Amino acid sequence: MKTPTLAAIAALLPVAALAHDGMHINDAYVRSTNPKTGAVFLTLENHREVACTLQSVASDAAERAELHSHAEEGGVMRMGPIEGGITVDAGQAHQLARGGDHVMLLGLTRPLADGDSIELSFDFGDCGTETATATVDNQRQDAEPTGHGDHAGH
Repeated sequence: MKTPTLAAIAALLPVAALAHDGMHINDAYVRSTNPKTGAVFLTLENHREVACTLQSVASDAAERAELHSHAEEGGVMRMGPIEGGITVDAGQAHQLARGGDHVMLLGLTRPLADGDSIELSFDFGDCGTETATATVDNQRQDAEPTGHGDHAGH
């Protein structure tokens, strides 16, 4: 058995660097406390040299998926669709978390139970598309509570 030379290892480094070029979806999970809706939380990482905007998300687990966020209106936190998508600056990350930006799954095509997985497709426009698998975890608590409640109104 031959030991790889330093030159051979160095030749592979550019390939490894390309593996991290683009948009990445990390730590995706779903919460679904009723048979009609769910919410997806994750971290978007932009490894590109330009800003990328998440324009839409699709999944066969729901009739439609919408980008949502929370906003204060008259002293009350309300959730609603995000217009224009979610932009992640070059080299930055953006967390989709409870009480903040997230993906709403509306019209679930089947009930989602803890441990189930769903496939998601993320459209970043000029930055391409990415797919990810999210596991249902209704017991998960965010590391840093956002204090804005969850999706009981859906």
